[in-house]
Amino acid sequence: MVVLRPQTGLEIDGFQLGAELHRGGFSTVWQVSHPDHTVALVMKIPRVSQGLASASIVGFEVEQMILPRLSGPHVPRLIAQGDFDPMAYLVTERIAGSSLRERMSRAPLPLPEVLDLAQRLAQALHDLHRQSVIHLDLKPENLMQRPSGEVVFIDFGLSRHDTLPDLLAEEYALPLGTFPYIAPEQLLRQRHDLRSDLFAFGVMLYQMLTGVLPFGKPAGFEQARARLWQDPVPPRALRSDIPEWLQEITLRALEVDPEARYQSAAQMLFDLANPHQLRLTARGLKLARDPWHHVARRWWRRRRLQGFAAPVAVAPQSQSAPHLVVALDLSPAHEALSEALLLEVKRLLRHAPQARVSCLSVMSPKAAPRALAQLLALRAWGLRLGLREDRLHFVILQHDDPAEALLGFCAQTSCDHILIGAGLSGFGKVAARVAGQAGCSVSLIRRPQGA
Repeated sequence: MVVLRPQTGLEIDGFQLGAELHRGGFSTVWQVSHPDHTVALVMKIPRVSQGLASASIVGFEVEQMILPRLSGPHVPRLIAQGDFDPMAYLVTERIAGSSLRERMSRAPLPLPEVLDLAQRLAQALHDLHRQSVIHLDLKPENLMQRPSGEVVFIDFGLSRHDTLPDLLAEEYALPLGTFPYIAPEQLLRQRHDLRSDLFAFGVMLYQMLTGVLPFGKPAGFEQARARLWQDPVPPRALRSDIPEWLQEITLRALEVDPEARYQSAAQMLFDLANPHQLRLTARGLKLARDPWHHVARRWWRRRRLQGFAAPVAVAPQSQSAPHLVVALDLSPAHEALSEALLLEVKRLLRHAPQARVSCLSVMSPKAAPRALAQLLALRAWGLRLGLREDRLHFVILQHDDPAEALLGFCAQTSCDHILIGAGLSGFGKVAARVAGQAGCSVSLIRRPQGA
């Protein structure tokens, strides 16, 4: 087998290499052109100096398998790929924006900038997980932002896809990832939990807010393992203008046990976009690290920990923690329909144990004086679901167009499922419009016959 070495001017499969843009430990990235493509392109080429059994080769094979299965604005568009004979490569669109590494160099960032970027990242991560992929190497260097604002993930060499063999788990006994951002379960060689990405998200959120990393820069595995029992300095102890609710979100994402973290990026996005709905705990209020005896107790309990409970695939995790939006009209004329909606939500919750529910009503701005009474009615309806209050949200939207208000809310919060009453006769204009335009599944609930 003849292996070509990349250099400026080399042509392979019609692609001509231009300038070298980046040289990493496992690969190089080149500017390329092709007569059939007018968009800006880059070519990623693995470094093979360590031989075909090296991590660079295995990681490249993983990326070759995963990228063709991804779509949407949050991943680079794949143009072409080549095998190792004569030279392995991936050609994708060149993202015109900049990496988040440049933004992070200016941290701590202003709070409005942090919130905007965090919401965009949560939206992108939600979209990636819905495609059955866990990135597992989230860090500023692997995130780009398009001029239009969308966050784009790059470098899927350590990623895991539900339906593909996990070559990295088969080949390597040591944990893989970047130690400042790696999740505790990854340190225990668990590569199948989407909440690992949420931990890395929490690290970057902490970094954006404070300008420092929550667990420093560990030099090796043993130093990184300390995050199994050590807690970070609360962000508000480093920066006084951070609101309590934002510290609550950040520290929840950094919980050691995945069960105590956010269960999906959509849940995290909702809290970032709706802080007034967030229920504060001791996490948001603390201003100092835990006392030494608490840390010692955690060390004793976790020193021989082998792993955390988690599903073996991405899809079941996403399905167990959806965001359900229930559009309600609680007027006496729709009482039977409200009861039918309640029964349907309870049925769905039996199959989605980590779901969050937003109970939502839309009112005309002219009816604003009745908003408090409507909110109390929503709360009374929602509490009958029997959920913890941190999994329940009550939202009153003031808008003259109920369908537009509902669709906008669901798009903003990455809703997974909308439940809406079909009305007293037919589907009704609002329900029909929502069903036709929503970017998620919609259940149209009719009132029981005879009601």
